Amino acid sequence: MTFSITTWNINSVRLRMPIVEQFLVRYQPDVICLQETKCPNGEFPLKPLKALGYEHVIIHGQKGYHGVAIASKLPIVEDHRQDYCGIGDARHISGIVQVGARRIRLHNFYVPAGGDEPDRSINPKFGHKLDFIEEMRALKADTVPGTSSILVGDLNIAPLENDVWSHKQLLKIVSHTPVETEGLLKIMEEGNWLDLMRLKVPESEKIYTWWSYRAKDWEAADRGRRLDHIWSSHDLGPALDRLDILKEARGWNRPSDHVPVTAHFKF
Repeated sequence: MTFSITTWNINSVRLRMPIVEQFLVRYQPDVICLQETKCPNGEFPLKPLKALGYEHVIIHGQKGYHGVAIASKLPIVEDHRQDYCGIGDARHISGIVQVGARRIRLHNFYVPAGGDEPDRSINPKFGHKLDFIEEMRALKADTVPGTSSILVGDLNIAPLENDVWSHKQLLKIVSHTPVETEGLLKIMEEGNWLDLMRLKVPESEKIYTWWSYRAKDWEAADRGRRLDHIWSSHDLGPALDRLDILKEARGWNRPSDHVPVTAHFKF
């Protein structure tokens, strides 16, 4: 029994549906979780996904901003949307899939970016981000007996030194400040989550999933950050076969600044 799940901040699903289709045709994960879809539910492009076999889609969207979706070849049940910080942003969706004898709760997150200034007293966006990750501390990987968990998404934080191109130069840059990285690591520790990417790649090695649009030549500069994550409950760790980061997607036609990350399991 195998199972694969992809996370990808697509930065407008309607604009970039051609590269989503390109990816799905070539790699065919069982589930794809998209963030920053920027699309109200009624305008979400369901037809091309269903044509490719992703007949089960749950959406939490809003016009022009944020938005998350899960598209699956497997049925999804018990879908849920959590309103973190109570302001109505579409930043979380979850559902359960059955993989053989396993029930797996999938969480898809789009954590606030936090603006440019890492000071909540002058930047409300940064305060919102800190409040959001504080609320996420309540999310546990093993809440329901008999149900495993996978958490994916653009968490907009690169928590470890080698999750960024320069630890020293980015310590005061939003996404890698100590208050953010410590907050994310607390979520992982207190929720009993397993960082699947670092299960396969040692902390001594660089991992990036995002390269800024601002770079004239993103590939040559290679100033990336690991903002996209795949976590799981500890029972799924031994089943992780491999993890793929599709760096080449950053160079596709009209790309997102994030690339797809896929976890493959063998049970």
